[in-house]
Amino acid sequence: MKALSLGYSPCPNDTFIFYGLVHRTVDTEDIVFHEILDDVETLNRKALDGALDMTKVSYHALGHLRDRYYLLRSGGALGKGCGPLVIAREECTMKQLRGRKIAIPGLLTTAFLLLQIFDPSLKDHAVPMPFDRIIGSVASGAVDAGLIIHESRFTYQRAGLRKVLDLGEWWEEETGLLIPLGGILARKDLGGTLANRIDCMLKKSIEYAFSHKDETRSYIRKHAQEIEDGVIEQHIGLYVNDYSLDIGDKGEEAVEELLRRAVASGIIKKSSAPLFPPL
Repeated sequence: MKALSLGYSPCPNDTFIFYGLVHRTVDTEDIVFHEILDDVETLNRKALDGALDMTKVSYHALGHLRDRYYLLRSGGALGKGCGPLVIAREECTMKQLRGRKIAIPGLLTTAFLLLQIFDPSLKDHAVPMPFDRIIGSVASGAVDAGLIIHESRFTYQRAGLRKVLDLGEWWEEETGLLIPLGGILARKDLGGTLANRIDCMLKKSIEYAFSHKDETRSYIRKHAQEIEDGVIEQHIGLYVNDYSLDIGDKGEEAVEELLRRAVASGIIKKSSAPLFPPL
């Protein structure tokens, strides 16, 4: 048996997607996947160190990883109406946030990349912290605003906070494209053949989860202990869709445009490395 390390977050969309692989309810042939659950920014950093055979990362991080990892076609988070939000205690504009402290969920997150593309000056007072601390930090006044992702989209109003900008909506209006958030990578030194085999297994894992939702529930709940069942369902419904099964032409176009704009903004270096493993 071949053992591969597999990194993903404890968020419901990831535990839903990877359930079949790690529990071997789909045919993983001669491969055993050993899961490592961490927040996405930690996974981004581990991928930069080449520490994981296969991992979920932010598409921002992908821009720094193309020479070492392939992007897989399955398992990603892309779509519409699913982008990060900028929130604050009081109504304000994005211009009014210039020079203010903005909590961000990590320097390599797609959320922070979008914020920089929207207004490069906002990066100067960014305060990185775990995504699940941002709402509390904004509410307490420790920071002036926050950039929220994941299930925080569904809960920030309970803390009396207000939306300043939906960066996903801005991206969609600006480009007419899907919003690409995160994807699944496999190390290039595994080889293209194995990477493609893993990609097929991953797609089957997602298909299995869709057809066995009750079976996946306890595993998802185990890793989402602070999230209500209703929020879990909203979370999966928002971030797992047809583009998670296969990124498709529209998804490829969105990722390429995000990386192109990141290069144009001087945030990542230009790369000629192919995104996907060769067929």
